[in-house]
Amino acid sequence: MPIVTSRRQLLAGAAASLALPAFARTALAAGPIKVAAIHASPVENAWNSRIHAAMQSAAADGLIEYKFSEGVSATDYPRAMREYAESGSQLIWGESYAVENEARAVAADYPQTAFLMGSSGGPSGDNFGVFGTRNHEAAYLAGMLAGKMSKSNVFGSVGGYPIPEVNLLINAFRMGVKEVNPDAKFLIGFIGAWFDPAKAKEAAVAQIDAGADILFGERIGTADGAKERGAKAIGSLIDYSPRYPGTVFANAIWNFRPTVDAIVADVAAGKPVGRDYTEYSFMKYGGNDIIFVANEVPADAVPAMEAKRAAIAAGSFQVPIDEKEPG
Repeated sequence: MPIVTSRRQLLAGAAASLALPAFARTALAAGPIKVAAIHASPVENAWNSRIHAAMQSAAADGLIEYKFSEGVSATDYPRAMREYAESGSQLIWGESYAVENEARAVAADYPQTAFLMGSSGGPSGDNFGVFGTRNHEAAYLAGMLAGKMSKSNVFGSVGGYPIPEVNLLINAFRMGVKEVNPDAKFLIGFIGAWFDPAKAKEAAVAQIDAGADILFGERIGTADGAKERGAKAIGSLIDYSPRYPGTVFANAIWNFRPTVDAIVADVAAGKPVGRDYTEYSFMKYGGNDIIFVANEVPADAVPAMEAKRAAIAAGSFQVPIDEKEPG
């Protein structure tokens, strides 16, 4: 029996469609989602490399079409966002830490384009989603291993800037150390840059000279200082162990692919993306984990760490989030 649609039904359907947000009306698309990424740093920078690898993986799986720009300055950032929006990108990924107001203004001008921004602020409207970096759970676990290894009982950390995402990571590392070593002492250094390995090395050497023998390297270059001075280091975001054998014994790994999968699914379904996607960086989603070199850590430190790791993954233990600047 043929299905007949009346003019009234057509008009009612059109009215219902128009009642949806502009983003939801136009997000439905056949085939891969067109994604453009705007990296303020080179894509080999640790943090950006994790984003880049996740996007490449999603593209290889046929979920997205991926293009990107790197080394985009803050003054040029809004222009790059507009160009990608004008060219038909359905999802624009970026990092709005230095351009919060400008990025939100661009998103408001393109309500039919989805935006996912690394941000210290909240989401905005239907099309401006945000995320934060959350490999703090893995940093806590690395701290539990480190707390059993130090001979000087002094632990250093080298960070980029004292923003919430960096502070909570270093603070989580310290909490992990304190769980197994309540008498630990800490040093901290911020280099005022996201990608300056020479400065990070210099800061690391200064902390080692001040007594630290284990360093948490939030920035690339920390392990270079540790290697030069014969200290130990923990990597962040990526696995530095192969690059620094005998120096880097553990890494707080960040996996961005769960976040990519979540927002791509929302875009493909035509759902508004104006929400916080930070949760997908948590261990229960596979968003972060620890990698360590078993023969370089004390055997008696591993069982307690693994028990805590299982509790975090199961949701029975939550690593506290402390965004205050570490002193």
